[in-house]
Amino acid sequence: MIGSKIAEARKQLNLSQAELAQRLFISPQAVGKWERGESIPDLITFNRLAKILGVDLNYFSEDFESASHVIQPEISITSRPSEANELVNFSGSNLPDTDFAGIIAHKRKFKGSALGGSDFSKADLTGSLFAASDLRGANFNGANLTDCTFSALDLTDGSFNKTILTRTEFSKSSLERVKFTDAKLIDAKLTKADLRATIFENCVFEGVDFKYSDLSGVCFDRQTFKGVKFHNTALTGASFKGATLQNVSFRAQYALTNKYYRQLKTIHFDGAIMDKLTYAALKGVGVDLSGVSTI
Repeated sequence: MIGSKIAEARKQLNLSQAELAQRLFISPQAVGKWERGESIPDLITFNRLAKILGVDLNYFSEDFESASHVIQPEISITSRPSEANELVNFSGSNLPDTDFAGIIAHKRKFKGSALGGSDFSKADLTGSLFAASDLRGANFNGANLTDCTFSALDLTDGSFNKTILTRTEFSKSSLERVKFTDAKLIDAKLTKADLRATIFENCVFEGVDFKYSDLSGVCFDRQTFKGVKFHNTALTGASFKGATLQNVSFRAQYALTNKYYRQLKTIHFDGAIMDKLTYAALKGVGVDLSGVSTI
């Protein structure tokens, strides 16, 4: 019953399921499930849905006569600056376990928000800001996070599988048990972050900056690094076995010290492939590269 009312009002406004979904920041599949009666919106979404469709909440009740309903569509966000601001800024929102899958939402702001367990898979979030928020268990698989900033967050158990991470910045955040798999990080920054329990599998790193982060014990085996900076980075016990390193820089905060030398010597490079300059820089500070080949 509710689903048919949603479909009726949507069609009177000549909105497709995809267009309605985009304005609600959900997936078209979610709208389809409502209209087929397989699920219903939550209360927050009902309120937003009523505004978009120009109806009273009573419209969705079984006793409401839809035949007498006259659609008063929501005014376009292009003509209502306050509405546009509402759609851009989700700061302070309580949205755990929310379905954002497949949305197109550029330059949105999520500051101080509860987003734990939310699904952002295959969403296009280009230029968006996530700060001081709870994102534990959030799913960003297949999402486009170009030019996004993640700052001072709890991302514990988050997932970034085949995610687009171009100029994406992660800083001062908890990334415990976060999984980056089959991801390509281009000109990204992972700075001032505790990455000791972060999982990287089959990733490519190009122009990535790990400055001031703790990567102690992290496994980078068989992954590719081009133009990457490990400056002022803790790397004790890190593993680059079978990895490819080209133009990779390892640099201490101050003058090289015995402590820094000892840290570099704990890194495992067995079977790695390096360009000659990276090889020379590491060999020059006493790193064992006996199992390394050059290109």
